[in-house]
Amino acid sequence: MAAFPNVTLVVDDSDLLPYMGTDMPAGYNATMQDDVGMDSQAFLVSLSRYDWVANFGTLDANSKRILSEYICRQIAVTGILWDMDSFPSRIMAEDMLNVHLHRMNVIEKLLIDQKLVTLIK
Repeated sequence: MAAFPNVTLVVDDSDLLPYMGTDMPAGYNATMQDDVGMDSQAFLVSLSRYDWVANFGTLDANSKRILSEYICRQIAVTGILWDMDSFPSRIMAEDMLNVHLHRMNVIEKLLIDQKLVTLIK
């Protein structure tokens, strides 16, 4: 069963957990994560001017994984920012943010350049 009923680009919570880490705040629940995922999907569609959500079933496996990775990282970033006190140190939380944000920027460049859309056509 999917943990995120409204987020098409993430299959279930097993996709998200590796990005969340072990120190994510306990109060950052699945409903909040689903809301962030929906916002992130809308952002990707607007950014790339391609409806990944409506066309998800037609995407190849690699494209699905890249989009899922982006959504998972955005959900993790929001959780880290929501409560950094749950981490052993602020530096650890900031390091996780930097890793997530770097990879998200790379994915955004792929989408802006329309290289991923070209790949699947």
